[in-house]
Amino acid sequence: MKKLIPIAVLALGIAVFAAVAFVQPETTEATSPEATQPVATPSTPEQVQEDTLVYIAIETTMGTIYLGLNETKAPISTENFLAYLDEGFYEKTIFHRVMKGFMIQGGGFEEGLKKKEPKEGIKNEWKNGLKNTRGTIAMARLGRQPDSGTSQFFINLADNAFLDQPRDGAGYAVFGHVVKGLDVLDAIGSVHTSPQGMHGDAPTETILIKTVTRVTDKQAAELELAGTEN
Repeated sequence: MKKLIPIAVLALGIAVFAAVAFVQPETTEATSPEATQPVATPSTPEQVQEDTLVYIAIETTMGTIYLGLNETKAPISTENFLAYLDEGFYEKTIFHRVMKGFMIQGGGFEEGLKKKEPKEGIKNEWKNGLKNTRGTIAMARLGRQPDSGTSQFFINLADNAFLDQPRDGAGYAVFGHVVKGLDVLDAIGSVHTSPQGMHGDAPTETILIKTVTRVTDKQAAELELAGTEN
């Protein structure tokens, strides 16, 4: 019987350890901040904080691109874009620069590469947490001049993480993303380009921006824009 005691004690110890080992992660998870977050849809606005998006439509000769501008994370850039939109600045402008696999750029030139005169530059919001990923819209600006963004914008054709880095003192501020029309974006991003005057990568055929308009709540619902990426 004396030889059986250590074995019994050992068996009891293993059983206790196993019980503790399986209970501990469950207890730790239950008390962690992540685990205590509600999994059901919140019933009050205070329980969830979603970014406010302003939906817009860019109608081009190659189709329409719908975007959600992030009024919460990029209020300055969004207000700036909407101000140009409301005064009709973007109508009859063109996408004057297309770089395959990189981005398309517009908002500053009319047909014939005639430059439009913009307003003064705005504060660069590149630290707002939004990244230059595929389908995002960002402010174009001059190199080594962080706060020089005006009317021109670009839409990323791919993930361009290097644009988030402050290589010249700042990154490039994202202020929204495509919610419908990635196929149109890709079609524009695939057009043939060539140098034209002082402009490199200019489309050989005009890609006209017919109108840039706000999308009403009713239109957004009909188009099922909320919560979509394409």
